[in-house]
Amino acid sequence: MKIPERLAPLVEDGLVDAVMRQLMSGKEAMVYVVRCGDDVRCAKVYKEANHRSFRQSAGYTESRKVKNSRRARAMEKGGRYGRKAQEDSWQSAEVAALYRLSAAGVRVPQPYNFADGVLLMELVTDAEGNAAPRLSELVLTIEQARAYHRILITQIVRMLCAGVVHGDLSEYNVLVSNEGPVIIDLPQAIDAAGNNNACAMFKRDVTNLTAYFGRFAPELLTTDYGSEIWSLYENGKLQPESELTGRFTRSEKAADVKSVMREVDAAYQEEVARQRYKREMGQ
Repeated sequence: MKIPERLAPLVEDGLVDAVMRQLMSGKEAMVYVVRCGDDVRCAKVYKEANHRSFRQSAGYTESRKVKNSRRARAMEKGGRYGRKAQEDSWQSAEVAALYRLSAAGVRVPQPYNFADGVLLMELVTDAEGNAAPRLSELVLTIEQARAYHRILITQIVRMLCAGVVHGDLSEYNVLVSNEGPVIIDLPQAIDAAGNNNACAMFKRDVTNLTAYFGRFAPELLTTDYGSEIWSLYENGKLQPESELTGRFTRSEKAADVKSVMREVDAAYQEEVARQRYKREMGQ
C-alpha cells in the first residue's frame, strides 16, 4: 500500500521496512500493520487534537509532570507552542505507561519505539496469527466471562500496584489474544497517587468491566471489586497477588467532626505562631 505521510519518516530512517495495511481507525489514532525487519508489528499514528473525538481534560492531565519549565509555562498559557507541547505530553504518556506496565508484568502491547508521533509496538494476535479481536466483538460463555473477568481484575491490581490507573477501561480497550486479554489504549492513563480523580476513575474502570462481563455471568453484577481494591490500596495493603473476595463493607460509623475541627484549629494556631515568630525575628 502507499506509505502514509506520517509513516514516511520512519521508513526513511529504517525503523519501518514496509507498511502492509491499515488495521483500524480509532477516536485518537490510526493503526497500521508494518514490517520491521523479520517482525510484523503495528504502528499507532496519533491524530491531532482537532481530529480526535477523545478530548484531553484536566481530570486526566492533572499531576502530569513536564520537566522542561519553558514547556510547562507554555502549556499553561496555551498558544501554538503550548498546544504542541500538550500533544507531545499526551502521546508520550502512553509510551511511558506501556514501558512501566510491561515491567510490572501487566499484559499490554510491548512498546518498541516512539518517533514523530508514531508508536511502534507489538501486534497482538489470535491463535491463527491474525490481529486479535476486541473484547466487545466476542460472545462469551459463562466460563469465559468469569475467566476473563478474573484475569483483568488481576491485571488492574498490578497496574494500581505500579501506580497507574487506565482511566478509560472498557470492553473496547481490551484485545483477546491467543493467550488471553490484553489491555490497550493508555494515553489517558493517570498517576494513582498524584491525581485527585484516580479513585473515581479506577472504580469506573472496574464498573465498566463488571457491567460487560455481567451480561454473560450475572453473578458478577453483585460484586464490588473496585471499592475492595481501592480500600486495600489506600491502606497500603494492596499487593499484585492480593486475594480478593469481590465484597466490600462500608463503614457506617459517623465521622468525628469535632476531632477533625480540633486538629484543623490546632494547625491554624501553629501557623499563626510560626508567622508571628518570623515577623519578630525579622525585626
